[in-house]
Amino acid sequence: MAIRRKTSEEAGMAAVREVRALFASFEDSSAAPAEPVPAEVSQAFAALPRSVRATFVRFTLEELATLAPGNSVEVRVPPLGVTQCVAGPRHTRGTPPSVVETSPVVWAALVLGACSWEQAVAAGVLDASGERSDLSTLLPLF
Repeated sequence: MAIRRKTSEEAGMAAVREVRALFASFEDSSAAPAEPVPAEVSQAFAALPRSVRATFVRFTLEELATLAPGNSVEVRVPPLGVTQCVAGPRHTRGTPPSVVETSPVVWAALVLGACSWEQAVAAGVLDASGERSDLSTLLPLF
């Protein structure tokens, strides 16, 4: 079943370009940051207009759901978006069998390849539970 898009591709890709440019502006600032997303990147991301951050998160969650359709994993990026993806057992009530949750800035770093899945999990900035919750093969998206 195809997902029902709520974000236009034009608006979504504009947000992706803006967030990618923000991350690119910090690429040369340190060779190997000790944290998955350095504080200055987090602050700059938070300074973006909420509409850009929300469009980025929602559009990329829609892209993920298109890439890996299904209902066995719920990906939560509070307070901006949520989606279900990855084929497997469908749940109808309560918490799904597999859940991934992270902040918008960490989600952006994962989607753009600025941070690896393993880095985010090791740093404790990404919660992933359930047998299908490892999305490392699906990320980065862009």
